[in-house]
Amino acid sequence: MPSTNGHGPKRAILYVRVSTDEQARSGYSLAQQLEALREYAAREGYEVLEEVSDPGQSGASLERPGMDRVRDLVAGGGVSVVLAQDRDRFAREPAYHYLLRREFEEHGTKIRALNDRGDESPEGELTDGILDQLAKYERAKTAERSRRGKLRKAREGKIIANNGVDYGFRYNDARDGYEVDAETMPIVRRIFATVADGLSLNAVAERLTREGIELPYSRYRGVKRWNVTFIRDCIVGDDVYQPHTFEEISALVRPEVASRLDPDKSYGIWWFNRRRSKTTQISVPDGDAGRRYKQRVRYTLRPREEWIAVPVPDSGVPREIVDAARQAIKDNRAPSNAGRRFWELSGGFVHCGLCGHVMDSHTTANPGRPVYFYYACRTRYKKGVEACSNGKYLAAAKVEALVWEGVTKLLKDPEQLRADLDTMIEQERRGAMRGDPDQEAKLWADKLAEVQSKRARYQEMGASELITFDELRARLLELDETRRTAERELEIIGTHKERVEELEADRDALLASLMDIAPIALDSLTPEERRRFYKMLGLRVIAHPDYQLEVEFGDGLGICERETASGRCSG
Repeated sequence: MPSTNGHGPKRAILYVRVSTDEQARSGYSLAQQLEALREYAAREGYEVLEEVSDPGQSGASLERPGMDRVRDLVAGGGVSVVLAQDRDRFAREPAYHYLLRREFEEHGTKIRALNDRGDESPEGELTDGILDQLAKYERAKTAERSRRGKLRKAREGKIIANNGVDYGFRYNDARDGYEVDAETMPIVRRIFATVADGLSLNAVAERLTREGIELPYSRYRGVKRWNVTFIRDCIVGDDVYQPHTFEEISALVRPEVASRLDPDKSYGIWWFNRRRSKTTQISVPDGDAGRRYKQRVRYTLRPREEWIAVPVPDSGVPREIVDAARQAIKDNRAPSNAGRRFWELSGGFVHCGLCGHVMDSHTTANPGRPVYFYYACRTRYKKGVEACSNGKYLAAAKVEALVWEGVTKLLKDPEQLRADLDTMIEQERRGAMRGDPDQEAKLWADKLAEVQSKRARYQEMGASELITFDELRARLLELDETRRTAERELEIIGTHKERVEELEADRDALLASLMDIAPIALDSLTPEERRRFYKMLGLRVIAHPDYQLEVEFGDGLGICERETASGRCSG
């Protein structure tokens, strides 16, 4: 690979990034970063090959569309340097800097930030490394200070304001407590009363929707219909509406908080620190033979003793009404559109051809009229035509029959199916990684071994008083961060391997099942058995507004051509 360093032309890529949180803060926009980089490139005589941006992307991971583009450009050769305004624009983890620098050096490319303070000597790299660690330490300290501050605030009996507020309440002027909202709290009281009287959750939702009563804008932005789950959560899952006596509240809060309460009044409870979240970034097919990144957030309940109770004003719903409403729905299962049939394609198999979101299953059952079953775009159904213009109703029976017809053609040719599944697994094996997973695992394992070796050398230097205690501490801190990053990357690679192994097991199970089923017997499988095959195949059905279907499995490997699924359901 030819290098452009030395006497060749000086070509640069300008890279800018801003996270979602940073977008809300002034003075650190993409435009500001680009302006600074352009000035620097012009002053230093660089020819700018491309300007690459990563809006709304975190620096805690290298899985970013813009960074992927930069790495591809560097791999193509002819790039002298990749420029960013600050070092943390490339990555917030020092080990990721090491990975990018090593990768780019193989193609004769340097990585440089305008706030670099060291040169390319070992001493200069150490200086930048220590500064990276100090910046990371400050960020971690700020995050921890913020977390502890929120805990302290909640223990003092104050609300932690966020993007939403419980329906029926509003924030006080200081935004650290609730006040009853005179306009919306009557709706909450009405919900409890009607459910306590025996009205179903669906009937309550339909009545509120029909009357044009608005949902809380901050929580259900753009939603036109009342949500059964939201109503259920108000009644069952949220203690802000249930009145508690002064004695009950006093047992849950600190004495200084209880001393500010009126012993003759009742209070609701707003819980803080009830859940913990874990955010991971994953890559998924984008439908155009490429991949896109999205964040996955998983919530788990903390132990009950870690919850912090914050008293809020009484909602005005009598305790007996709350208890009666909860008793009325205690045996209800989670809301479902399953109705009177088994839906083969519900749960994420069918996607809207316009907005790409999942299509939900629906049932119409008007008195004296036939019952219709159909799939419709979830976004259009909940948010209206301005969110998605695909208002087609797809007859469930026709869609399921067409999909099964296409899948059956594939299942009746096991050899072709095996070849397609092997291709899908190989794409999955390499799709989420930049290169060979085994090579990346070896790279991070080597990095761990290097960390251990450096740690021993630094400790020997410290014992021999060749470096000061502060220098030793800074270097050991850097090594600890690198070790944790390497261990985390190895865990990600291990998880990816487990996913591939699961796909291989599903492939073998699917092929073994087909060996036990004569091709002619496929037509007699139950909907539940068909769904099992769909799950193994990684089925994805794209429903277009013209009633055409595209049926795929795995990472976009087609099963059949476009099929018509017309037959609009009325109702």
